Amino acid sequence: MIIRFAQFLVLRFRADIDKDVEILVLRHQVAVLRRQVGQVRTSPADRAVLALLSRLLSRGRWPAFFVTPATLLRWHRDAVRRRWTYPPTQRGRPPISAEIRRLVLRLAAENPTWGHRRIQGELAGLGYRIAPSTVWLILTKAGVDPAPRRSGPTWSQFLAAQATTMLSCDFFTIDTVLLKRIYVLFFIEHGTRRVHLAGLTANPTGAWVTQQARNLLMEMDEQAGSRFRFVLRDRDAKFTAVFDRVFTSAGLRVISTPPQAPRANAIAERWVGTVRRECTDRMLIYGEHHLHVVLGEYVRHYNRHRPHRSLQQRPPDPTSSVVEFPAARVERRAILGGLINEYSQVA
Repeated sequence: MIIRFAQFLVLRFRADIDKDVEILVLRHQVAVLRRQVGQVRTSPADRAVLALLSRLLSRGRWPAFFVTPATLLRWHRDAVRRRWTYPPTQRGRPPISAEIRRLVLRLAAENPTWGHRRIQGELAGLGYRIAPSTVWLILTKAGVDPAPRRSGPTWSQFLAAQATTMLSCDFFTIDTVLLKRIYVLFFIEHGTRRVHLAGLTANPTGAWVTQQARNLLMEMDEQAGSRFRFVLRDRDAKFTAVFDRVFTSAGLRVISTPPQAPRANAIAERWVGTVRRECTDRMLIYGEHHLHVVLGEYVRHYNRHRPHRSLQQRPPDPTSSVVEFPAARVERRAILGGLINEYSQVA
């Protein structure tokens, strides 16, 4: 209001022609803005300035305002109502204390088979008077499922249980120094992440792949049928019907992934990326024998030493126990000529 009053005093000393031109400019700008703006939002200070100027301007000039007289009257009624309105009193149920909320969630977490009525009865025995609907509301807002759903396994537990019975296979290629392409066939266990290097060749055929499958089952002895239930593979033409019968005869079911869906065989694809980043992309391969030696040493390192996040940072085949740190000495062992380092504790 002080700023507007100062501007009013400045206008008193300006020429009439300047004020007339400025009024025409402002009127035209207001007309343009009225065509563009649907509803004008004003602050309490804006309303006070407009109300004061309305007292200084004759009623015949009031159409110059972008608000109507009814709007001014409504502003006045709102001010009176806010002036004489008392703060509302507390109504409805009392708020739920944080202590009761934490206790309800604790009982639900520690007792997965308890429903909201069972929890309400336990709270009554502890001296907390609370309605069953309140317990249900606390559990619902916290995202806790009903008791029958909470009693079952979680998705992590379910997938981990299924992973122990699955075996994946896939190919990946390596180009030698002379640009000769070598195909590597491997199998990986989903539950333990243990890798089995089946074989490598420059000319993979269906008969060769089938023979590598037979060799794998012979290496696993007769435990493959009892340990695994599913074999996951892609739709490569090298995986023939005879290849599938090798596993079905041992009691395993062969599952083909959807076409052009590498994520359906994600664990095998992830291992291909790991062996490339940590081994084959960092050295030159001269031939099949060289690649067989390199991959054999890396697979031993992968299975016996390399930690895995899905296994709580343990390798698939832990061969040594952890020694207490004060009595241990850490030693380094170079793998693949120092390309990879292994560390172990020696008492």
